[in-house]
Amino acid sequence: MKILNFGSLNYDYVYTVDHIVREGETTASLSMEVFCGGKGLNQSLALARAGAPVCHAGMVGEDGGRLLEICRSSGVDVSLVRTVPGKSGHTIIQVDRSGQNCILLYGGSNRRISLDYAESALSGFSEGDVLLLQNEINDIPIILDLAYRKKMRIVLNPSPFDKNILACDLSRVSMFFLNEVEGSELTGEREPDRILDRMQARFPGAVCVLTLGRDGAVCLDRGDRFHQPIFPSPRVDTTGAGDTFTGFFLSEILRQGGLRDAMKLASQASAIAVSRKGAAASIPTLAEVQSRFP
Repeated sequence: MKILNFGSLNYDYVYTVDHIVREGETTASLSMEVFCGGKGLNQSLALARAGAPVCHAGMVGEDGGRLLEICRSSGVDVSLVRTVPGKSGHTIIQVDRSGQNCILLYGGSNRRISLDYAESALSGFSEGDVLLLQNEINDIPIILDLAYRKKMRIVLNPSPFDKNILACDLSRVSMFFLNEVEGSELTGEREPDRILDRMQARFPGAVCVLTLGRDGAVCLDRGDRFHQPIFPSPRVDTTGAGDTFTGFFLSEILRQGGLRDAMKLASQASAIAVSRKGAAASIPTLAEVQSRFP
């Protein structure tokens, strides 16, 4: 079994602020730092640092050397990544004193995926292999369809949620990773139990993992659901914590671990991630997780 993560590679411009800027307000930031990120890159790093072999597909701009280097140094296969003219994708992130964040995304090279490139990237994968998708690149419905025709197992984190997700045939997804906002957008429900009820009704064969911030996470598998509390940790920056959760969860599944073990490991890794600044920089290795939570 091989895993292909077809996703974004971004630079994150992180501004530390007293509070998230309100409409019409101008305020000074306390600091500004630049990190490598993007949901695609973060999840590839999390998979690799958790010990899973992962190949990344996507686009970087002419400024993308640092993005490729951090992937390589963590063990991610970037042989499929292409460099195109122009700027790489980037985000502007505000992080307040409590560690909460808000994010403005610019697609850049992440929006340059072509059909020819998608077909080429998927050509080395086949039945039983895993495709991991987020929604920070273009043509998600086409990539999902191509992978389904190959009988790949499709894992979807529909973030950020928009009309492109609704254009996908989501019945083809084997596993969903959602937070409460994405769960509400997808189902029309607000309460976690009702979100999961609706997901069970619409996608009875799929596993659904719903992350709930401080309230932990819930896993739904063919009607069975179980809750994983968080592991207490200082909250410095929540950016990338969900991506860390996704990568470590999938790494445990690829090692033939059970869903409960995957939930526990992912929650432990996320507890470390929120205690550090940045997205990619905050993702721990499996050895770090095992040392912190023996």
